[in-house]
Amino acid sequence: MSSQEKTKVVLLACGSFNPITNMHLRMFELARDHLEDTGRYRVVKGIISPVGDGYKKKGLIEACHRLEMARLATLNSDWITVDDWESQQLEWVETAKVVRWEHLEIMHHAEHISSENNNDEVDTVRCGKRRKLGQNTIICQSSSYINPKEDTPHLNLLCGADVLESFGVPNLWKPEDIEEIVGRYGVACITRYGSDPEKFINQSDVLYKHRKNIHMVREWVTNEISATHVRRALRRGQSVRYLLPDPVVRYIQEHSLYSAESEQKNADAVLAPLQRYTSTN
Repeated sequence: MSSQEKTKVVLLACGSFNPITNMHLRMFELARDHLEDTGRYRVVKGIISPVGDGYKKKGLIEACHRLEMARLATLNSDWITVDDWESQQLEWVETAKVVRWEHLEIMHHAEHISSENNNDEVDTVRCGKRRKLGQNTIICQSSSYINPKEDTPHLNLLCGADVLESFGVPNLWKPEDIEEIVGRYGVACITRYGSDPEKFINQSDVLYKHRKNIHMVREWVTNEISATHVRRALRRGQSVRYLLPDPVVRYIQEHSLYSAESEQKNADAVLAPLQRYTSTN
């Protein structure tokens, strides 16, 4: 299959990135290798979208810091970039809406990222009129999905097996959002030691229905770096070098991030996805 015949893919990773680690970046490389090794895909872009402060997760530091660390981590990448749209929203934005937003952005800028020999950075951090539109106008409803042109890159949500399995956590995800993300866009899932995503897919009717849209990417070189472990080490004054990109380590040190106090941020708050249920009780 020639390069022109292969399906172009953009990988989108949503999450806290609190802080971004080498494993977060490694996920992009693993997924790209897996997809391109099939001979059917050509990965043309990777996008990191840090969640906004409205997510209210315990220990989640300010989005401005997490965004800047993500930018520093990707400075040397020629294909992974950072989008600040989600992190700049005052309220938490559901992942399905972020995926819709990126889908619209990809269609709007397809002429830039689909050029095989174009090495110029695609600026996904824009402040134009489209970003000033109301959230409901931009991301609308899933029913108003716009079919992309044939040569427009296809969007896949990049995640770990823990995110895939979180689809089964009561009230955390809307059923229609799961259906949309997996059925309409697709998922590239990086397996982790001790997880059994294939079993979970088999036990979930909606995931089994769209199993062909789920790319299982095995990490044979075990890497258990987690942001939780990194924050713990930082609180204890331990070294995190080689767990994070060096510019990120320096940024954390310069701004004295991740203390015992910061880990208690949002400790009494209800996680944003669960607020829609607790607020009505």
